[in-house]
Amino acid sequence: MALRGVWQLKKLVVSYCNWGGSSRGIRAFMESELPAFKQKNPQLEVVTELNRGQHPFLKGLYKNKNERVVCVKNLSQDEVLEAATKLRNSLGRKVVKLKTRHVTKQPSVQGTWSTALEL
Repeated sequence: MALRGVWQLKKLVVSYCNWGGSSRGIRAFMESELPAFKQKNPQLEVVTELNRGQHPFLKGLYKNKNERVVCVKNLSQDEVLEAATKLRNSLGRKVVKLKTRHVTKQPSVQGTWSTALEL
């Protein structure tokens, strides 16, 4: 996803095994879908690396120095394309759980408003 017009995903590493059965979908993805994916995303550096005997994964390296790893073991080529697209569209930030529905930098001195009237 672009933040202020700048794509946050800097590098996509495609790691696979050329022999294992769990890499069948990612090998099909590399043959058919990866060239079109590279062409549609010229801002993205795509690197393929061969890891024999290991399960396949996609690793996204972001501009804010975070990285996300997605296991694509036994997935079809369409599901691998979807995982690569999700990595491209994400910002690379850590997921922050909200404690309340109301998010503010300056909490109220009076406290949060509620409908319950206490006299």
